[in-house]
Amino acid sequence: MAQEKFTFQAEVSKLLDIVAHSLYSQKEIFLRELISNASDACDKLRYAALTEPKLIDGDSEFRVTLSIDKKAKTLTVSDNGTGMGHDDLTDLLGTIARSGTQAFAEQIAAEAEATKDKKGKGKGKGKDKDADMSLIGQFGVGFYSAFMVADKVDVRTRKAGEDKAWLWSSDGRGEFTIDEAERDGRGTDVIIHLSKKEEEYLEPLRLETIVKQHSDHISIPIVLKGSGEDGEEDRTLNTASALWTRPKKDISAEQYKEFYSHVSHAFDEPWLTLHNSVEGMVSYTSLLFIPSAQPFDLFHPDRKAQVKLYVKRVFITDDCEGLMPPYLRFMRGIVDSEDLPLNISREMFQHNPLLAKIRSGLAKRIMGELKKKAEKKPDEYAEFWENFGSVLKEGLYEEPENRERILALTRFKSTTQEGLSSLEDYVSRMKTGQDVIYYMTGDSVEAMQASAHLEGFKSKGVEVLLMTDPVDDFWIPSVGEYEGKEFKSATRAGADLDKIGKDGKKDKKKDDAKDTDKSKAAGEIEPLLAQFKVALGDAVKDVRASERLTESPVCLVTGEGDMDARLEKMLKQNRPAGGPDLTPRVLEINPGHALIKGLNARAKTGDGQDSLIADAAYLLLDQARIIEGEPVGDPQAFSRRLSAVMESGLKV
Repeated sequence: MAQEKFTFQAEVSKLLDIVAHSLYSQKEIFLRELISNASDACDKLRYAALTEPKLIDGDSEFRVTLSIDKKAKTLTVSDNGTGMGHDDLTDLLGTIARSGTQAFAEQIAAEAEATKDKKGKGKGKGKDKDADMSLIGQFGVGFYSAFMVADKVDVRTRKAGEDKAWLWSSDGRGEFTIDEAERDGRGTDVIIHLSKKEEEYLEPLRLETIVKQHSDHISIPIVLKGSGEDGEEDRTLNTASALWTRPKKDISAEQYKEFYSHVSHAFDEPWLTLHNSVEGMVSYTSLLFIPSAQPFDLFHPDRKAQVKLYVKRVFITDDCEGLMPPYLRFMRGIVDSEDLPLNISREMFQHNPLLAKIRSGLAKRIMGELKKKAEKKPDEYAEFWENFGSVLKEGLYEEPENRERILALTRFKSTTQEGLSSLEDYVSRMKTGQDVIYYMTGDSVEAMQASAHLEGFKSKGVEVLLMTDPVDDFWIPSVGEYEGKEFKSATRAGADLDKIGKDGKKDKKKDDAKDTDKSKAAGEIEPLLAQFKVALGDAVKDVRASERLTESPVCLVTGEGDMDARLEKMLKQNRPAGGPDLTPRVLEINPGHALIKGLNARAKTGDGQDSLIADAAYLLLDQARIIEGEPVGDPQAFSRRLSAVMESGLKV
């Protein structure tokens, strides 16, 4: 078979250049990444051999071997794991992070540039010293970190159960080749041709130091091949015992961090570490981490958990749907059980009742620790919520049995408070006469704060929770209430603001007087409301006098019983073209606004067929739509009506 030549995707070659030339800090990390990959390959073959023992016939002792060739200036990382076939090489080593999109490459470039800017400004020395290397783990480029120290990388590999071996080669500049090769036995050799400035990685002591610092937790031996000179023999460099099996008191914070980096392939610090052993109906040990930064695949449509499952310290899978609920997919780490059977298929694992018990126990444990953090260190918890709150809230409609626990962890911004507030805090601040929790959903807090819908709430000092995550529009209807208090959107008709805040005789008299004035004003604009209803017809559900508006002339609100406008818009995006239009909403009119008063005066003196009133009705409807970020229904008609009203010289 002739040698094949391939071209990296354009954006991937650009990304490789960034990896090779922008990540200057701690280049030694490349060795940890390659050892982690080798360890994973051994873990996967160990599992496959449970059902196909012949895959490891004659070579059942797994290991990672480091070999130095000072003459050739190469460092080789070898394993006797599962190996790769021809298609594996093109799929796994020819595409970075599988998606390979231009946006992905641009995001890494932006991160690299931001890091340079930070260093240029000389800010945050403690925080920024690891900023360069953090790019590798953050975006999962793992293997490609070898190009930080290499002029060329060869991968010689033979897949377990196959006779043919392959050689993948690249200088990381845009192309790679695949050719047939020879290799004794299964596994993979990653041969790194070190550049001139990186010859320190040919020194045994340097490699031993790196392994002990970054990979001591690897549960299979990492062997440094002896040169044979002066009786130098092979040496095992790591402890080679699973970290999670050791007592907590014997594990340092640095060891926990290195293990987190190993299982997550990330360089950020773990925000929270949970190491726990459970004994009972089902016994298991878990070593879990919450990252301090969002993983790049957090919002991937697959929503897969990233926690590895072991049984009796034998790796089973890192893709077990039943182990961790999707709304906790930001978790990283391992779970090792003594009670699950080793000879069970991955598919059957999803429905194993013991696994369901482990899943339930893990979820409760995680949320219990989050609650402690939220109560004792709210500032730190705010950082977690900023990163993962939108994901955690998915559990409110996916897992009703944990709904109360998750509700206790939710945090929101509001119209009256700085920072984040819990639902418990909100309820404690509710006004006299207020029996519902008011909220508003939108694309940004700033836009919602300026919304006309909140004018009445602000005038009465009524707090409204501001929610910007799309998931908020889904979980609120399914939850409905908190501690007997109904959730009610501030954008709905019938806000019942008139009964809120009457907590004193003096205030009550004042409020009653205001209510009387509002009722009187609402009654006075009946002629205008009637003409607006006729003019707008089916374009709106109704036209009403507003009790919420204090400054704006009009606003659109959702009718009682109708789907929330933002949720309906999101659902419409997934409908086929030509689907039904959005449900008409209620147009609320501010009786006290000068413009409305002027139009009402004209409506009283007219015959009910005033074309100017009709034009004004549509203009105000379009104005309400524009304020909410919606397009004008008919731009030409809008322009014509605007010109007609301006030409009329209407004075208000």
